[in-house]
Amino acid sequence: MTASVEPVVTLSTRQKLLTATLRGTLNLLFRGLMGPQLPVKAQRALLRGLTAATLTPRGVHCEQTNLGGVPAEVWRPDRGGEGRVILYLHGGAYLIGSPATHRAITANLARRCKAEVWVLDYRLAPEHRFPAQREDAVAAYRALLDKGIPAAAIAVAGDSAGGHLTLQLALQAKAQNLPTPGALVTFSPVTDLTGEHLHAPAAGDPLITRAWIDSAMGMFCPPGVPRADAQLSPLYADLTGLPPLLIQVGEDEVLRNDSLRFVAAARRYGATVELQRFPGCWHVFQAHAGLLDVADRALQDVAHFVASHLQVAPMQGVQR
Repeated sequence: MTASVEPVVTLSTRQKLLTATLRGTLNLLFRGLMGPQLPVKAQRALLRGLTAATLTPRGVHCEQTNLGGVPAEVWRPDRGGEGRVILYLHGGAYLIGSPATHRAITANLARRCKAEVWVLDYRLAPEHRFPAQREDAVAAYRALLDKGIPAAAIAVAGDSAGGHLTLQLALQAKAQNLPTPGALVTFSPVTDLTGEHLHAPAAGDPLITRAWIDSAMGMFCPPGVPRADAQLSPLYADLTGLPPLLIQVGEDEVLRNDSLRFVAAARRYGATVELQRFPGCWHVFQAHAGLLDVADRALQDVAHFVASHLQVAPMQGVQR
C-alpha cells in the first residue's frame, strides 16, 4: 500500500518572512559556498559553523557513547521514553556532517517520538569509501539488537545520504538474515546514484547543486562499480520485505525525483510506503525544526508514523 499526501501548512506573515530569509541565507552561505571548489575539510568546518547555534528543545538530554564500536550520541527524554528506539543516520553527501550538526532533527525526534534516538558518527569519504558506512550502520544495528531491543521496536531514520544509508541498512539486514527494523523514515533520500533524473525546481534548491552531488559521489563510490548497481543504488534493488517506510521530500529540491521514483519501485514490490510532498520546501527542511512551522509539522508526522508502526519494548533492564 502506498499513500501520497501534500500536507497543508498555513503560513503566517512571520513564517513567510522567516522562510524567505532562510532561503536567501542558505543560497548565500551553503549553496554558494559548498561545492567541489572547497576542500572537504573546509566543507566540514563550514557545516559545523552553520549549525553551531542549533536550537534544541527542552525535555531531552544527550550523552556521548558508542554503538557497535562506532562513536555515537544518544538523545533521551528526561522523563523516560515509551520503549521505542530510533537509529539515526545523518546526511551530508557522505563527506560532511556528524551527530552534532543534526541535533535540530535528532533532539526534536527524541522529544516528539518519546524515544531514544541513537545518532551514529559513521566513517566519511573520501577517507573511507563505500561500503565502510554501511558496515558501521549494520554494526550499530546489531549492537541495538544485542542490547535486547526487539527489531520491531526499532526505527531507522536518516536524511539525504543518511536516507540512502537507511535503505542500505534495511536491505543489508535482510541479506544477513537479521530481523528487519519495525519502520524506516527518510528525509529526501538519495536512491539513485547515477544522478540521471535530478529535478530542476522552478524556485531553485537553496541547499545543493548537481556539481556538489557529482563531486561527492566520485569520492564515495568505489571505482569499477556501476552507479546503477543495486549495491550502490537502492532504487534498483530487490525491495521485497522492505519495512514500512515514510518518505518526506520538498518540492523545491534537486533530489525530489529520487523519492518519487523509489516510491514507485517499492510499490511494485508490495511495500507499505507513505510519501509526503511538501510544497515550497527545500532539501531536508526538517533541519529548521523549532524555527519553521512546516518543519515542526513534518517531525510530528514522523512521531505519528513511528507510534503507528513500532512495538513498545520493555526498556527496564536493557543494557545501555
